[in-house]
Formats: sequence, structure tokens, C-alpha cells
Amino acid sequence: MLSQESLNQIALEVAKYPAEQKQSAVMAALRIAQSEKGWLSRELVEYVAGVLDMPAIAAYEVATFYNMYDTGSVGRHKITVCTNLPCALMGANEIAEHLKTRLGIGFGETTEDGRFTLKEGECMGACGDAPMCLHNNHVMHVKLTPATIDALLESLE
Repeated sequence: MLSQESLNQIALEVAKYPAEQKQSAVMAALRIAQSEKGWLSRELVEYVAGVLDMPAIAAYEVATFYNMYDTGSVGRHKITVCTNLPCALMGANEIAEHLKTRLGIGFGETTEDGRFTLKEGECMGACGDAPMCLHNNHVMHVKLTPATIDALLESLE
């Protein structure tokens, strides 16, 4: 279900823990699986659990607890806007409204063409550079303005 490259990456993560604690690599393994497949289907979570010799429900609990994991399909470009208090005080709500208007969708929705998904996120530890967003869980954009959001969207189209 996963490529050999992804399985090799998971093996590197597993090697960081004692042999009897393979399940400790579950967060990294889910990230690797999601990076390859785009999102975590129930079958994919069960597959990762099997690779780690852990109960599927335990892996699914991790996948559904953290907002960095997607258990439903998302657009090619997932934009997660932090709306916690520090970011909100620095204009995150206005940035979120600008994104909603530009994309024509709300939080938790995907554009009709499947290109963009907009998510609301919890604190991502960049309060000093607020407001901020995360692109596909890997690239952080900080000190956002409507102009920088427009430039970001144009670069992703």
C-alpha cells in the first residue's frame, strides 16, 4: 500500500526506538504515509498500524487526534490558518476571511476543482510572527497580509 521509499523512511523512524517500542514511531509513520497518499484513509491507517505491530485503533486515535493528519481527502494545497488568540490579535481572522473570499470556500471545505482546502488550525508556535498559515503541513508563511496571501495563492496556481 506504500512505496518502498516510504517504508524505508518509516524503518528509519522505527530504528530510533527500542525494538519492542516500534509503535513510538506512529506519528512519523502517519506523516510519511500521508505525504505519499495525500490523506489517511482508514485502510491506510490500519496498514501503518500493521507495519508498526500495533492495534489499528491506537494508530487511528493518533490520526484523528492531531489536526496535521487528514482522515478525509483534501485539495492539492491545504492551507491551515492559525486562529488562536495571538494570531487573532495580529489579524488572523481578517486573513482567514480574505482566504475564504478569494477561494470561495469556508474552513473544512475544498474548492470545486480540488486544488485548495482551507483549515482552521491550533497554535503552531509562531506567535511572534503572526498571523501565519501552514501550506501542506510543511511550509510556514508568516506575517501575512492580504497581499502576501494573494501572492501565495498565485504561486500555487
